[in-house]
Amino acid sequence: MTALPQTFVSLDEKWTVRALNTGAVPEALRERLGLGIPAQVPGEVSLDLLRARLIDDPFDGDNETLQQWIGDVDWQYQCEFVWHDDNEERHDLLAYGLDTVTQVLLNDRPIASTNNYHRSYRWDVDGILQEGENRLTINLASPVRESDVREHRLGYYPHTEHHAFNQIRKPSYQFGWDWGIDVAGVGICRPIGIDSWSGSRIVEVRPLVHVDSQGVGIVDTTIVIERADTSRVTSPSAAHTGSAVPIEIMLEGHDAHVSVTGEIKSDRNAAELRVTIPDAHLWWPVGYGDQPLYQIRVTIGDGRQGLWQRCIGFRNVRVDTTADAIGRPFQIYVNEVPVHCRGYNWVPVDAFMSRAGQAQYDHLFDDLVESHSNMIRAWGGGIYESDHFYELADQLGIMVWQDFALACAAYPEDTQTQAEIEAEAREHIARLSSHPSLVVWNGSNENFVAYADWAGFKQSLRENDGKPNAFGYGEKGWGNYYYSTMFPKLLKELDPTRIYLPSSPMSFTPHVDANRDTDGTMHIWDVWNRSDYRDYARYTPRFADEFGYQAPPAWSTLTAVVHDRRLEPFGAQMLVHQKAAGGNYKLARGMRSHLTPGHINDVSYRSDGSRDWLIDSDHWDDIEDWHWACQLQQAQAIRFGVEHMRSLEPVNAGILIWQLNDDWPVVSWSAVDYDGRRKPLWYASRDFFSPQFATIQPRVSQQAMDDLSWEGVKPACDALALIVCNDTLETWKGSWSIERRTLEGEVLASQHIDLSLSALEHRSIVIDEQLASWGDNRREIIVATPSDSHFERVICNGCDVVDQYLDPEPFDASIQPSGSGYELTLHARSYARDIFCMVDKVDSAATIDCGMVTLLPGESATWHITARKHCDVRALIARNVLRCANDLRR
Repeated sequence: MTALPQTFVSLDEKWTVRALNTGAVPEALRERLGLGIPAQVPGEVSLDLLRARLIDDPFDGDNETLQQWIGDVDWQYQCEFVWHDDNEERHDLLAYGLDTVTQVLLNDRPIASTNNYHRSYRWDVDGILQEGENRLTINLASPVRESDVREHRLGYYPHTEHHAFNQIRKPSYQFGWDWGIDVAGVGICRPIGIDSWSGSRIVEVRPLVHVDSQGVGIVDTTIVIERADTSRVTSPSAAHTGSAVPIEIMLEGHDAHVSVTGEIKSDRNAAELRVTIPDAHLWWPVGYGDQPLYQIRVTIGDGRQGLWQRCIGFRNVRVDTTADAIGRPFQIYVNEVPVHCRGYNWVPVDAFMSRAGQAQYDHLFDDLVESHSNMIRAWGGGIYESDHFYELADQLGIMVWQDFALACAAYPEDTQTQAEIEAEAREHIARLSSHPSLVVWNGSNENFVAYADWAGFKQSLRENDGKPNAFGYGEKGWGNYYYSTMFPKLLKELDPTRIYLPSSPMSFTPHVDANRDTDGTMHIWDVWNRSDYRDYARYTPRFADEFGYQAPPAWSTLTAVVHDRRLEPFGAQMLVHQKAAGGNYKLARGMRSHLTPGHINDVSYRSDGSRDWLIDSDHWDDIEDWHWACQLQQAQAIRFGVEHMRSLEPVNAGILIWQLNDDWPVVSWSAVDYDGRRKPLWYASRDFFSPQFATIQPRVSQQAMDDLSWEGVKPACDALALIVCNDTLETWKGSWSIERRTLEGEVLASQHIDLSLSALEHRSIVIDEQLASWGDNRREIIVATPSDSHFERVICNGCDVVDQYLDPEPFDASIQPSGSGYELTLHARSYARDIFCMVDKVDSAATIDCGMVTLLPGESATWHITARKHCDVRALIARNVLRCANDLRR
């Protein structure tokens, strides 16, 4: 939502909510909800029911199932308020967010009907407002029933999940997702109130920025107003009798202070002014430079009529998709510098967004910056985020990839749906036009690949008596009009300064093979769903903007909501908090050959001969071991995939992991769980997203290419190489020492490399054959150590944990009080792989500054634990708290 106007008076008190169709309400609650209960606005009905103690916490146990009735009820919000005429010319009812299908009445007179969560609304209510007491009523239709009704009326349009979320303009995730709870309720989700004003008001301001070849920052600002006078023009001579509206733009920052004035002519409601800043300070993504921001301030009239102010940043963005020898890249340039994009996908921070606070955003953006991320993708099944989200991104240098709110479905192209989608797109394109962090607009999530590849998708759209499509048969419009026509047209009109992509994944060949790795953007989901994570290495992703691997949340997050009598992976409440199809089977299958014996495709047979997807090694005697194994597996899988992709730079231009966060406590792909606790994956990402990064990867030797590559077919890898990536604008000069060692620390072979890297340079250095040739890969590792701390040390394990000869108790630990917490000191007696301390098991508010660290024999490390309360120091170093990969050897 945009900043509230100074003339806005919020209606946020004395609200009630009641059920209109009490037959859909559980019998014990019908009388109470028929009469009504106090409501909070902004808010949502589920939270009102929770505050009234009529339902239990929706996130706890199996309450989700017990509360599905909430989405089947029609609800009425009502408030009474006092209003006094202040002699302004206009009095508007302004609603920033209504969820979703509503009828709005003021003093029992119909004002409007709405159909879109993603829009704001303004209605002239002069003459309907009464001096003194007034009553505002908002009737909200059941979203579940309404989506079903529209599906019957418009016809079936294929979609994921079990509700027809694509039939109404409500955030898709609220109907439940493969990581999200199904809480499809209603509410007044953002502020609502009365805006009284005179003369004219600012409708929108679009400050479009670019930097010319001489370094001059240019801001072309469009100002759109509305005039209070709505009287009829009664003659041609009266058509131009209005008054011009003065405009002033002030731009300040970094020793610049520029003011430009103009006017909106009497017969116009918009004007454009240009402001220039010589030698503008450039805005950069984090890791590539600073993020200087300038304040822009727009006033109309005498300054009291309208004020709009934001911060802007000077930068140019473009994308290179020019065909090369491999395919077609998706290389983003900022200020003509090719940027390697690294980061996460973002989902709404809460299943109930009205209670989401700025602190949640602040913490999650800290998670981004501290993990060396430089991009976040706001996913299309969620929402257009709050201003605070984009302001944080501007300040911190986090590039934003913003999906339009269409995901994983075909969307009707009827007149009403088109009108709603155009209105929401116009509003948010204009609203977000000031933000330098916004780099990419994406038309949809997976809607092209769904049309191209998903089973039954195209077939269900067939319409035999319809207009023939490009393939010669009748077909319903499925949303392509929005991605290929509407959105590009609107961006050209309103903000042509961003990159636009019709859908992701997108391989530039319309509706065919949309997810090709060598072209455009790619989502990788065969890994996790059905194949081993080593299969990441089969791909050459030009820009992987979605891929992920699941793990449970932190132990304290999980056990706060799952209360099975015996906690185990397939317990009833555990599975309520696992939304992915076959998710815990996939966790078990994926561990095989990495942490547990077996192969991903192994099955077993029960005594009656029926097939079981699980094998003996999938069962764990201790649920805490299972929990740690899942979290470790997630980190190792994504580490493997990211290191492979980064080794392909600059062929690979972007890596966005699914997903950063959760909207409730759940087993999911997140790196940070709903309660804000960082999983091992987050700590691993801090290393593999580092701007200066190195990895050891298998490669094909030149001799093998010369001798074995028949007609360009790539032979099997027969060598190892040290890949060094310098994704900064600084040069680096130093050396690397590479050693093959036993797990006990004996050096078996070594190599010394002197290396100089220019800005943005990537190098591949073949490791000597005698060093790269394993003696006993179960007992050996290869260690590459840089000459300074700009790069992290690289360890290449000869085999997976399940086969490695690891000491199950490889380190000693001691702990001492220190300031606001404790100092944890580790000393490795033997090779200690991926050490992690689950401090939340001892104090749910505790945090730790390090994790997922590997120590060689004789090495030590000290970590700091911040705790809320006095902790039992012995508990912090207990076996079930202080973990490492070694202790999973069974």
